[in-house]
Amino acid sequence: MVKQGLILLIASIPFLAHSIRNNNNETDNSIDVLADDEISSFKPGELWLDNNGEHINAHGGGILYDKGTYYWYGEKRGGRRSEGVNVYSSKDLYNWKAEGLALVPVQDTLSDISWGCIMERPKVLYNKETQKYVMWFHLELRGQGYDAARAAVATSDNATGPFKFINSFRPNGNMSRDMGLFLDDDGIAYHIYASDENYDLRIAKLSDDFLSPTKEDKLLFRNHREAPAIFKYNKKYYLITSGCTGWDANQAELHVADNLFGPWKSLGDPMRGENAKRTFNAQSTFVLPVAGRTDAFIFMADRWNPKDLKDSRYIWLPISLEQQSPLIEWKNNWSLDVFN
Repeated sequence: MVKQGLILLIASIPFLAHSIRNNNNETDNSIDVLADDEISSFKPGELWLDNNGEHINAHGGGILYDKGTYYWYGEKRGGRRSEGVNVYSSKDLYNWKAEGLALVPVQDTLSDISWGCIMERPKVLYNKETQKYVMWFHLELRGQGYDAARAAVATSDNATGPFKFINSFRPNGNMSRDMGLFLDDDGIAYHIYASDENYDLRIAKLSDDFLSPTKEDKLLFRNHREAPAIFKYNKKYYLITSGCTGWDANQAELHVADNLFGPWKSLGDPMRGENAKRTFNAQSTFVLPVAGRTDAFIFMADRWNPKDLKDSRYIWLPISLEQQSPLIEWKNNWSLDVFN
């Protein structure tokens, strides 16, 4: 893995109009009034503050859009220590409200999530049938370093939690480290994960309640890749991954497939601009479809700071779909207007 930054630009414009759809496909044409300290653009790599003036502490994260609100789940880090999963909420993707800990380690030393464990790369889906919010994350057990290599599951009745830990396991007996979730158009969910000491990248179809993997579990390719981030565009699936160089940045790779179980074809490095060969000194974590906009995707990455993981910054950049294959170009400052 690797890690460091993003902040947003303080805006002086009086308002920001937006039109987004909620889960009931209702359009919200309201106008949000911006306060003096609110922001209206993304500045990758700079300090990004929440509503309390604190650096957003949600590393290796993912975002759920639910009923008109975005929820950002990520690792809470105190220096190097893992302190659970934070959640933030936003209506516009620029300004984020700290909602507190969605999942926190427990004092019980017999629990898989006792203090001293490591929780990484949390992702959350909403299951319409069970009406539960389901969180998956990479879990390492207390005192075992990175030997456990487990996936873990927790659920909640509310998007902001608290989430209740269900269990942890190796999916179908496979090691599971860096991971992502993907919910397809048909409502079927998938777990994408690095396995076999990160040499394998695998995908497993989840059960109907999203709580466990099914036996439909396949090796996508064996190429020492991690940090999977997947999205769907024009009936094709795209997968961005990172090499395995510890906390140091490396070159990203983009794959494409007509089916989630493959075969997957490499399209090379999709990054363009300064430090593109090192993924802008960052590592992929998630691709966010922007609600209410057609074919609009944001590449999310972490610029890891191993000396102080709490201060790791965020890199958010728009994905360009105008070429034969998706591209991600560096921008010092940008807004959602690029998708108009």
